[in-house]
Amino acid sequence: MISAGDFRNGITLEIDGIVVQIIEFQHVKPGKGAAFVRTKLKNIINGGVIEKTFRPTEKFPAARIDRVEMQYLYSDGDLFHFMNTETYDQIALNQETIGDALKFVKENEMVKVCSYNGNVFAVEAPLFVELEVTDTEPGFKGDTATGATKPATVETGAVVYVPLFVETGDKLKIDTRTGEYLSRV
Repeated sequence: MISAGDFRNGITLEIDGIVVQIIEFQHVKPGKGAAFVRTKLKNIINGGVIEKTFRPTEKFPAARIDRVEMQYLYSDGDLFHFMNTETYDQIALNQETIGDALKFVKENEMVKVCSYNGNVFAVEAPLFVELEVTDTEPGFKGDTATGATKPATVETGAVVYVPLFVETGDKLKIDTRTGEYLSRV
């Protein structure tokens, strides 16, 4: 059990049967009246964000989120197949569960599959990936004073905005959280 006075960012709780993660919290001590904790909570199943206040003495059970490292095998239509490399168990997840998580992930790469009570609710891609550019417009020499960018399609089919000097065939390092180009490899 976690009391509202001990809230920290990133803690996962179960409140009224809903699993939420604390995004922000603030202890408020008004001049008049009792202290309270103002929080911003994210529903980890559907992604919705709500704001709620609690008395510091309220207690909630901690929710155990299991993150298992799995290998992304392949997709066939609407299903994406993953394998646990230790037990060789395979699972198939649909597009609604995956969302945009695999936008920058190639087949046979490792991802984290997040579940609560055995129900998978999300897939986390690695923070940084290295992908090859399959298609982009040619750049122009000397046109870099403005920090201009151009769209480039990488081998997973995702589009990333890159500096003008990047050419087709270059390997790029990409931040999967923001979808931004970091550097050439």
